[in-house]
Amino acid sequence: MSTEPETTEDTGPEGPDAPESPDTERTPEQDAAAGGPGSKGAEPAGDAGGPERSEAEAELAAQRLERERIERRKAGRTAPIASGTALSGKAADLLAAVRAVESGEQPATAVFAEPAAPRRPAPEPVRRPQPAAAAAPAAHGPAPEVVEAVRRVLAEGGAPEALAVQVASGLGEGADTALREDPWQLLRIGGVRPEQADGFARALLGAECGPDDERRGRAMTVWLLEQAALAGHTALELTALTAALARRGVPDPDAAVQSTVAEAEALLFQDALEEPGAPAPREDGDEEERPVRVLAGLERYALAEESLADGLARLVNSLPKEAPGPWEAAAAGASGGGAELARATAGHALVLHTGGETARAEPAALLGAARAAGLRAFAVCHTMDGARRLAALLGDAGGAPAAGTVAGVLSGAEGPGRDAEGALDLDLLIVLDAPQLDVESGAVLVESLPDGARLVLSGDPSVLWSAGPGRVFADLLAARACPQIASRTPDPGPLGELVSGVGAGELTQVEAPGKEIVIVPVRDAGEAVHRTVQLVADSVPRAIGVPPEQTVVITPGHGGAAGTRALNTVLKERLNPGPGRFGGFDPGDRIAYSPAPGRTVPGRVVDADAAGLRLECAGEPVVVPRERVEQSVRHGWALTAHQAVGGRWPAAVVVLPGDAAQTLTRPWVYTAFGRAERHLSVVHGVEQALPKAVAEAGPKPRTTRLQTLLRAQVPAAG
Repeated sequence: MSTEPETTEDTGPEGPDAPESPDTERTPEQDAAAGGPGSKGAEPAGDAGGPERSEAEAELAAQRLERERIERRKAGRTAPIASGTALSGKAADLLAAVRAVESGEQPATAVFAEPAAPRRPAPEPVRRPQPAAAAAPAAHGPAPEVVEAVRRVLAEGGAPEALAVQVASGLGEGADTALREDPWQLLRIGGVRPEQADGFARALLGAECGPDDERRGRAMTVWLLEQAALAGHTALELTALTAALARRGVPDPDAAVQSTVAEAEALLFQDALEEPGAPAPREDGDEEERPVRVLAGLERYALAEESLADGLARLVNSLPKEAPGPWEAAAAGASGGGAELARATAGHALVLHTGGETARAEPAALLGAARAAGLRAFAVCHTMDGARRLAALLGDAGGAPAAGTVAGVLSGAEGPGRDAEGALDLDLLIVLDAPQLDVESGAVLVESLPDGARLVLSGDPSVLWSAGPGRVFADLLAARACPQIASRTPDPGPLGELVSGVGAGELTQVEAPGKEIVIVPVRDAGEAVHRTVQLVADSVPRAIGVPPEQTVVITPGHGGAAGTRALNTVLKERLNPGPGRFGGFDPGDRIAYSPAPGRTVPGRVVDADAAGLRLECAGEPVVVPRERVEQSVRHGWALTAHQAVGGRWPAAVVVLPGDAAQTLTRPWVYTAFGRAERHLSVVHGVEQALPKAVAEAGPKPRTTRLQTLLRAQVPAAG
């Protein structure tokens, strides 16, 4: 590795933000947001109007319709597919009690009482509305009188009145009454923390407020499960949940969980543990008691995970035994690494493909061969940049586009369209960047496929998992329920060698004669910010030939002296200074736009008017309504690794300040380093923490149920 090219350029001052939790996976005990609920920023200039439905609203509406399809499909099932049905004894009794609570046949206290209820079948639990934080925004917002009523209640309880619109949107008509009856409903609003909800409740309830209030216990239980979802879990082990409730000052955690389950605000599950050495079934048909785990989760993620398993099983079981002629032609037409993938896809409904950036050529070859054979085939990526790179591999000169994004297909803006039954009009769907699929997107996508279709999930298993809950790709790889094709095509050059070593747990010294890799040692966060701006604005353009607009800065978190906020402040001052007259933005600013949770679209500011902030993202115009700018648009010269995953830039500057040492993991380093196509600069202030993280810190565990659910329906591929 070479040292940094010389430069004498100076930069602006270090950003003022205080250190806070970086944008990495969180535990249930961490807050949902860094700032308090009263934080408020400026808005773009212009009169408030009636803007057309935003991209986020269109996507959420499309997903809502797909979830209705899922509900109808599940309602038509003759019986629920349940894990743990082969259990006996005490484990079976507990499972029956859990199901009885879910169905309403039995009070929740029976889950923890002795003796356990007798085992009996139970129907599907009644589906409850989704939490307020997940609800789609209304087309025109809440009624002014509802907002005003909520504002008065918030003021009476000492909460920021700026939350009124959020509360009214989240809790709906009668939100003021709901808050008075249960002040802890405030905790359902994103960014509100338990201590803030407690203070609000004390102000409204006075002497009636206490830590043992049943309403508080339910709210804390739901909040902890939401925090778990932010950290990637689809459920929590019951012991972990009750321990977290105790740490939050809930006197009787078991009673809090019982109450939450009885109100159908959470569900309980019991899954058999598939552990080495677990007792095997006996020849007489009886089984020894097997180890189990009791889990608690929110209904929306339980429904998504069950629907995903059901949909995958449906695809596998609906495939014809013999491949039709077009599939044989597609297998014969693919070449190189794509040929093996094409043969596997011809004979199987679900195929997993693993590999790095260069290996994307293999699913691209499959896609081209399938379309040439007359099959209806389409590919989706996590980002628009990924779709652009895939289209470049296909080399299409015309005709209908063959590649898009997951969000675009789900919203109907991209893709092949739908058939008369509402399913995607496809024979083959290829999903690249598959590790970025969360359980909700994965469920909607799989349920959209018709019977007999093939699904190929392709991705690099070493990158960060999805921003949303679940670990779909990793769970499917571990379940071994379908063929797995591992690419043997490595990424080339010094960057490919470095990233491959990180994936294997080694931080190796790599020869970089063309300055493909540069290490920049720094002593503290202030120097890290200073050197980062030098690299982006001067050193990389002069020595490497990559302009600032084609260089991405990646840092572990949003807060702190070298987080995205601080770096974006000084990078804007250097690269596009201005007064920020459009809600803090100026034309030419690089931005990171989040049309929906878990999605980040890089772009730039074009203008602003009465309709909102006008952006250009991947060559497409986007208008963000002024009321959504504060929560969905940030400056984007500097990103977190989660925001950058799925994209590639000619040059990347990865910033590792000293306070990031404890947050680094191998997947984070692998993802950050892998965003560079031609040049990588590492602003290095963590000393030996970097090689230690690469060698020892694997992905943070996530609690999910997909493997268990899938194994009950699809036999292992062997």
